Amino acid sequence: MFKGTSPLESSRSGHNSAHGHKEVSVSFKIGEKVVYPNHGIGVIEKITTTEIAGTQNSFYLLRLKATESTVMVPIANAVDIGLRAPINNSQCDRLLKILSADFTNPPIDWKDRYKEFLERMKTGDIFHVAEVLKTLTYLSLSKPLSFREKRMLERARYLVISELATVCRKSECMVEPMVDDALRKSCSKHTRTTSVTKAFSKPSNAVIAH
Repeated sequence: MFKGTSPLESSRSGHNSAHGHKEVSVSFKIGEKVVYPNHGIGVIEKITTTEIAGTQNSFYLLRLKATESTVMVPIANAVDIGLRAPINNSQCDRLLKILSADFTNPPIDWKDRYKEFLERMKTGDIFHVAEVLKTLTYLSLSKPLSFREKRMLERARYLVISELATVCRKSECMVEPMVDDALRKSCSKHTRTTSVTKAFSKPSNAVIAH
């Protein structure tokens, strides 16, 4: 399909960031779909080399699906930046299971919570993004989110839905109900867990006889 490409365009080694393994190096082909942290799916349009301060530097030119804007990513820093391939088909079920599972209570202070969630979002790992999505979804049902958290919730939701749609080759409107159903299950489980925890934490009113 990509005959005549250079080794840079056709090789990949150790690309497993969304799979829970550490990456060693990464290369992509022109025309290949990738995930850019916090922005989602993009396509490699060009691989260019530019001289900067007397040194030759190679870049991926990405076109982002969300905005149709382009981004230049230094190939040498692609791993550190978090550029990765989309998850595979078998991982779609795993992602939906994670979305439907219970979760631990986040920090009470929204600033601490936002800082923690921001670090997860920056990794580009869609499974970390899913954790942010379900936690913020639950919190949004019980109280108004801060402006920053509301924006983060919208971003996390878009990232999860768009990647699932791309990998499953379905429209986003078909994937959305699947995500919503998983989130409902997660929120329901957490509500039950929280209720049980509160019940056990209440002080006993029993009188101890002497």
